[in-house]
Amino acid sequence: MDSVSTTPDDRRRCKVLGVPVDACRDVCAAALGLHARGGGRIVTLNAEMTISARADASLGQAIGTADLVIPDGAGVVWALGRQKVRVVKTAGIELAWTLLNYAAAHQWRVALVGASPEVMETLRADLPQRIVGLNLAFTVDGYQSPETWPGIEAQLKQLQPDLVLVALGVPRQETWSERVAAGQPGLWMGVGGSFDVWAGTKKRAPGWMCRMQLEWMYRLIQEPSRWRRMLSLPAFVLDVIRMG
Repeated sequence: MDSVSTTPDDRRRCKVLGVPVDACRDVCAAALGLHARGGGRIVTLNAEMTISARADASLGQAIGTADLVIPDGAGVVWALGRQKVRVVKTAGIELAWTLLNYAAAHQWRVALVGASPEVMETLRADLPQRIVGLNLAFTVDGYQSPETWPGIEAQLKQLQPDLVLVALGVPRQETWSERVAAGQPGLWMGVGGSFDVWAGTKKRAPGWMCRMQLEWMYRLIQEPSRWRRMLSLPAFVLDVIRMG
């Protein structure tokens, strides 16, 4: 990436198929810098999400108004490369785990929202043991009745946690965070299926598949029902090539 400053959280906003994404010198530093400036929302962008954002105006807006959009997918990294913007893929699950460890070391209050009741129960018990000093100040699973959510949102706003990880799936985690985080401090980040991985109910792709940018294939093998969603990948490649 071309240098535009000497700060470690230096970043430049670019676009892939009209959807914003930030080219960062150091994604973790950018996230911590965002927290230091009062907080904001972090979105992790991949090819599938990029295609969805072009068709779903509410998702597109949630991404466009996010404070930090990181390239979480080989397709997005490739598309940026075609623009002569060199970035490294940053897996959202890895950034979220790094932020949890930082939170534990700096007495941050952490909130976890989403996933199944069983997964959340496991995380409540296991995460503080795996990350010494972690303060899980608020946890709630995503299987709540509609009438329960206003109370949950009010509790979060009153608590004002330093880090809120949201596992409600795309696009809900992005649109929900956009609405609830408005005017609130702390970092708010959508983490997809990260809670399931941390709880041990799902597995990440082996290291060699990650290095070869084949995580999408591993997820498809684990969840064959995702095949329809995977059709967005060739569409993404064709659109990027078409736009030059």
